[in-house]
Amino acid sequence: MHPPGVRNFLLLVSSLLFLGLSAVPQSFSPSLRSLSGAPCRLSRAESERRCRAPGQPPGGALCHDRGRCECGVCICQVTEPGTYFGPLCECHEWVCETYDGKTCAGHGTCDCGKCRCDVGWSGEACQYPTKCDLTKKISNQMCKNSQDVICSNAGTCHCGRCKCDNSDGNGLIYGKFCECDDRECIDDETEEICGGHGKCYCGNCYCEAGWHGDKCEFQCDITPWESKRRCTSPDGKICSNRGTCVCGECSCHDVDPTGDWGDIHGDTCECDERDCRAVYDRYSDDFCSGHGQCNCGRCDCRAGWYGKNCEHPTSCPLSVEESARKCQSGSDLPCSGRGKCECGRCTCYPPGDSRVYGKTCECDDRRCEDLEGVVCGGHGTCSCGRCVCEKGWFGKLCQHPRKCNMTEEQSKSLCESADGTLCSGKGSCHCGKCICSAEEWYISGEFCDCDDRDCDKHDGLICTGNGICSCGNCECWDGWNGNACEIWLGTEYP
Repeated sequence: MHPPGVRNFLLLVSSLLFLGLSAVPQSFSPSLRSLSGAPCRLSRAESERRCRAPGQPPGGALCHDRGRCECGVCICQVTEPGTYFGPLCECHEWVCETYDGKTCAGHGTCDCGKCRCDVGWSGEACQYPTKCDLTKKISNQMCKNSQDVICSNAGTCHCGRCKCDNSDGNGLIYGKFCECDDRECIDDETEEICGGHGKCYCGNCYCEAGWHGDKCEFQCDITPWESKRRCTSPDGKICSNRGTCVCGECSCHDVDPTGDWGDIHGDTCECDERDCRAVYDRYSDDFCSGHGQCNCGRCDCRAGWYGKNCEHPTSCPLSVEESARKCQSGSDLPCSGRGKCECGRCTCYPPGDSRVYGKTCECDDRRCEDLEGVVCGGHGTCSCGRCVCEKGWFGKLCQHPRKCNMTEEQSKSLCESADGTLCSGKGSCHCGKCICSAEEWYISGEFCDCDDRDCDKHDGLICTGNGICSCGNCECWDGWNGNACEIWLGTEYP
């Protein structure tokens, strides 16, 4: 016998169980299961109704035909990486457009693969403001690419943002500055992108295994693993990091467009003739200071000479180290990277150029010239690479007048950088021109928005000391070429 309290509790449970069972529809199918594996308490009709899109008649597609229905819940089929389907598998793609690295440009929300823009913004990525407060000058400045071309000549500028020319609606031109043109990837014969054997990213084809060529048009008859093995250099690098592996053969990079300097060769590009050239060798066709033979990037010196580049005569009473120290003085490089050190004495280069002089070639009056070759802006004289300005002028190149005829407001309006900040917050404004902070030597540009550390170096010098760093790019002086102005294309010297 159970105590009265327990007996009453059991009766209550039995009643509730009976009521619950009687509430189950007659069409209940024990074969339906919930996600947890328990029998589904929904009728098949109710389960399918919940898996159909609103307005769909009975018998219509379940889960948009992109999944299966389990107890009123859609289990979507994910057939591609990165895809996601919504509660009824109605969304084909969950990734929304981005602008400048931000989803929906930070001015909207991503909903089922499409950006829903905040008030005041429009565009596929919500990148265009409906009202523009920028001046045309600032707007165009914001739309310039690294070569100072507005929207890469492939689009129009709308309030500081590029709208790329895609009149045919294929979207092949894209990028923050319309710098990517995937039409470059279309094969002329097949009219397919990368010949149907690769993917195109910003105008460049990345081929599938076994295919190569600019547009993946050539098939390789060896396996990718065999191709990699043949291209691996003795130090374990593919083409010595100086070339591209194409079907088991290395195509070595030639850093000199003339082919006369910087020759890289070898089965795996392991030989780099640049290692045989001393700083001053670029003015002639010589290797190894003209006193030896270059063999796969190493100098074999003739009798009477030694050193890495055969630069030191055995007749010199100084050692290589002592000679270099005497030529170095306060500079990081012998002869300030502008001349030839021989037995502790510097011969400055280019030969015959009186603008480069000094015991260790420390004076370079070319530094007093602007891109047009004007010395000290026409308002000063050059002394050992530094401008001495006339009265009433100042600045690195004497480019700023001390007296200004502008109001402060007029001056500041001309000093606003692309984002509206005065001289990018890295300088002061004087007479409508920015004077960049002297404490940060590398800051330059019209609005102090450039970093000269971005300019290429060679022999430890920015632009090799043979040009001016202009907003991250080297502007070379006459006779010089190369990303770092390291290639001499002027007159040959004996």
